[in-house]
Amino acid sequence: MALFRVIPSRKLQPLFFSRRVVANVDQFELPCLVSRRAFFSTQKLIGDEPVLVRDFIHTALYDPKHGYFSQLSKSVGVLERSIKFNQLEGRKAYMKLLEKVYKQSDISWFTPVEFFKPWYAHGIAEAILRTTNLSVPLKIYEIGGGSGTCAKGVLDYIMLNAPERIYNNMSYISVEISPSLAKIQKETVAQVGSHLSKFRVECRDASDLSGWKNVEQQPCWVIMLEVLDNLPHDLVYSKSQISPWMEVLVENKPESEALSELYKPLEDPLIKRCIEIVEYEDDPVSKRKEIWSKLFPKPRRSWLPTGCLKLLEVLHTKLPKMSLIASDFSFLPDVKVPGERAPLVSTKKDGCSSDYSSYLDAKGDADIFFPTDFWLLERMDHYCSGWRKTEKDGTPSKKGRKRRTLTLDTSAFMDEFGLPSKTRTKDGYNPLLDDFKNTKFYLSVPTHNTK
Repeated sequence: MALFRVIPSRKLQPLFFSRRVVANVDQFELPCLVSRRAFFSTQKLIGDEPVLVRDFIHTALYDPKHGYFSQLSKSVGVLERSIKFNQLEGRKAYMKLLEKVYKQSDISWFTPVEFFKPWYAHGIAEAILRTTNLSVPLKIYEIGGGSGTCAKGVLDYIMLNAPERIYNNMSYISVEISPSLAKIQKETVAQVGSHLSKFRVECRDASDLSGWKNVEQQPCWVIMLEVLDNLPHDLVYSKSQISPWMEVLVENKPESEALSELYKPLEDPLIKRCIEIVEYEDDPVSKRKEIWSKLFPKPRRSWLPTGCLKLLEVLHTKLPKMSLIASDFSFLPDVKVPGERAPLVSTKKDGCSSDYSSYLDAKGDADIFFPTDFWLLERMDHYCSGWRKTEKDGTPSKKGRKRRTLTLDTSAFMDEFGLPSKTRTKDGYNPLLDDFKNTKFYLSVPTHNTK
């Protein structure tokens, strides 16, 4: 049995769910797909002035003309019909089916909620119904709704399994930055006519505070499936563990086509807030690291999920009574980029996938995706709710509500809330439970208990 990695990005690729997913696969080889080579000048990614690493990553991924996702296939992968796992003999038959699906769809990409429809979304809907306050109308926001498969699956499940009044009075809002995906979502949900009156798409950036209107005072749910891994991160550097952090910027040098790093004293407020959370004094791991670093000082690099922090700050500001359910990658194999919480930077050249050893090599031709530190995610969630913020005099704030949180492996989540029998093959192999070894679910609900 070998550690198997497949084509990059948060999409499912033949023969497996992406090289981000750790899986034990026997002797299967990945056929090379059509090459998509991109040679973009560095001047098209950043201008003459240095930019923070998060801004460089955002451009490399999302720039309308030169970003990775703009260069990718314009259509998101959508299966014509659900896979009948119970009719497959086992792993080998499943792999053969995946290869066939991807050959037919060329370079379209699929998410787990698409490949395991409707069961993946049904598990999420069940988790919401068990946890939500059903005395008020159910309101759900989804950040980055993809093809709309999650929205339709959740609406289907609530229509069939919840009291009629819950379905009739609910609303489902997709916050989607891509106009083309927004259109696909509407088409997907419209397959069931009664869903249309309950569903709408708001085409905007969820992390932009100005895009949200009034503060939502009613309880609601927020769903984020594989959103965190592609959110921009910042990078900080220090000469040793006892030296102060410096923020890292990316710059063009006139004499070279290559990009380089520039180090400056910390100034950016978002980076400072993120470091405050990472180095919270009650963290026992940080205390042990501090003792060790004084004995053996060396340079250090740390990747900070500032994009996640910004999004959580916005959500807690505008949706103070939200409950959150998020899923993403807790670990990425074979990462070559240095630094704590470093990303996997992966591309396809000459039809085959390969990884870069530096994020600076990504010039619109590579996916940059990060593992999620779920323990840190929990701390950021508490911080953004107001519980762990400090007053100007340094004393802990008693504002906000402490969150009740739970982190589960994907297999544990689906065992608890899903229908595992629906994704099991004849010989007992279950790809949904067996092959997502490096993914987790995070659930967070508000509470008035602040003691």
